[in-house]
Amino acid sequence: MSHDLPSPLYLTRRDAARNMARFYVLSLEETLFGEIALVRNWGRIGSAGQMQRQTFDGRGAAVTVYQRLLRVKQRKGYRASAA
Repeated sequence: MSHDLPSPLYLTRRDAARNMARFYVLSLEETLFGEIALVRNWGRIGSAGQMQRQTFDGRGAAVTVYQRLLRVKQRKGYRASAA
């Protein structure tokens, strides 16, 4: 069963005065078991960073958490960027 899921989103936050160059990637993916996985990858630009995967039984809950995380990151100064 295929879900209409948002495209992966690549966010960056840069502040030269603080020597800060960070990235944050959010994506929703369907698992082999029909669940929806929210995959987060973050770290310093140029590094592999860290990854966390959280699974949900349905699309609604996963999209809600995806949107909440996006709002939080945007409030902290992250902006959409080309990967």
